[in-house]
Amino acid sequence: MAKKSRTKSQPAASGEAGAVGPRQPCPCGSGKRYKACHGAAGGASPYVARPFEGLPSECDLIALRELVPAATAPLTLREGVAPEGWSGSVRLCSLLPMAAPAMVREGGDVWLGLQVQHQYGDPSRDLGAVLELALERAAAGESGIVGLTADPGPGKRLQDLVVDEPLEITVHEGFGYWLDDVPERDATMQAALEQADEAASPTARLASVEAAYWTNVGPKEHLRWVMPHDEDSLLTALARLHAAGKDSVAEGSRLVGMFRAHGLLAPVWDLPVGTGAEVLEEPARRFAADLEAALADESELTAEQRSARAGLANRQVTIR
Repeated sequence: MAKKSRTKSQPAASGEAGAVGPRQPCPCGSGKRYKACHGAAGGASPYVARPFEGLPSECDLIALRELVPAATAPLTLREGVAPEGWSGSVRLCSLLPMAAPAMVREGGDVWLGLQVQHQYGDPSRDLGAVLELALERAAAGESGIVGLTADPGPGKRLQDLVVDEPLEITVHEGFGYWLDDVPERDATMQAALEQADEAASPTARLASVEAAYWTNVGPKEHLRWVMPHDEDSLLTALARLHAAGKDSVAEGSRLVGMFRAHGLLAPVWDLPVGTGAEVLEEPARRFAADLEAALADESELTAEQRSARAGLANRQVTIR
């Protein structure tokens, strides 16, 4: 789905990495300045710069919310979260039909969507509120779309509702998972599915490293890799690797910039057309090892490394 809040990175007033200055556009996509939206006293809920912090698959959650068109993962609820009488399952989805926040299926299963239209400042709290509401409806025997029409206010976040374990992610070629529990598809369903599939760029998750996704967007291929490191430390490490000629992930690849999303950076490489995902596995593993070594290097940057760092800092785009 389209992202509304793409703005060039600027220093935030607070100094916190990924924070939002009062005069910057609010990350919720409202079009207002932060001080008049989620930064307003007594207004909307405060903006949370890193909403998925603490979850084992924080980086993958960000990728599924912002970068990956079609993917799913089962969620396991913490003890005592499931309402009495409900025995279904919960499935996390990158995108649901009509960008629905959640759906209760006919059999009682709950599907939770990451790519949604609303934004109330803390996506993890939004997910928690929608999940609890969907579970209530499922326990009552209801089915259909579940969403939020207003700021849910304080309450349980996703971290409070699901067990603390890594996600088992399946990346799909299209949105056929929307109809996984529909035994017979009529012509209307099939046509809608085909239309949605046309908008989904082929994507694959690398197995050798965490939260790295190859994608083919037609005229180009990219590797987009959400990383958990502190922003300043990561920029410095990437600058060291660039100056040393070690920032490639495939022959002919080029580190072209990075996204900032939900408090973390996602470096992006352009890849030669025809590269594919499979050949990236070993180079990505090698790059990850080189990056860890560069992160541990506390020496002063050389002039060449400082120049590389400045160039990388100027090639950032904030998504959320």
